[in-house]
Amino acid sequence: MIQRDDDVGHAFSSDDVCRVVGERVRDARRALGLTMAQFAEVAEISLGMVSKIEHGQTSPSLSTLTRLAHAARVPITAFFRGLDEEHDVVIVRDKERMEILHEGTRPGHVYEDLGSLRGPTRIIEPMMVTLEVTDEVFPLFQHEGVEFLHMLEGSMDYGYGPKNYRLEVGDTIQIHGEVAHGPVELVEVPVRFMSVKVFPAPE
Repeated sequence: MIQRDDDVGHAFSSDDVCRVVGERVRDARRALGLTMAQFAEVAEISLGMVSKIEHGQTSPSLSTLTRLAHAARVPITAFFRGLDEEHDVVIVRDKERMEILHEGTRPGHVYEDLGSLRGPTRIIEPMMVTLEVTDEVFPLFQHEGVEFLHMLEGSMDYGYGPKNYRLEVGDTIQIHGEVAHGPVELVEVPVRFMSVKVFPAPE
């Protein structure tokens, strides 16, 4: 089961927005070393309005925010920092991982999805790989981007291009995905490792 922030959701109220905007306006004013009265004068806004905004007691209009941003010498978006927590958070609970079936996958080869952020393109693909059956031939993989492996259990010879590398518990290896790679021989089973593929950013 993959739990995302949508599952527990958090909706910001108008009071939340007013409070955060007020805090950011106050921070910007103080960064300039201005009193509230001085800041109001520079922004050409009444002192009472600035006070209400800083205390989160009113929802300023876009034109008012534009004046405040100009006076504070910051982009208007600076006043909304802290309201962007609704990015995906992916939690995959232990014992609830989803198995991935790759082409050429055989019994005793288990690939478990550790969760990926949603979006039109993949950025990162973490997996837990468990190999329990010693085969004479293992499939080799090729893909875009790079891949990072961290050995958690057992030992194996791992092929990368024309060479093989012995990997044991605690070892890591980072490779280019375009080069044919994969386990060549399981030396001590079960073999378990975490694989993280990182794909190139779309152009």
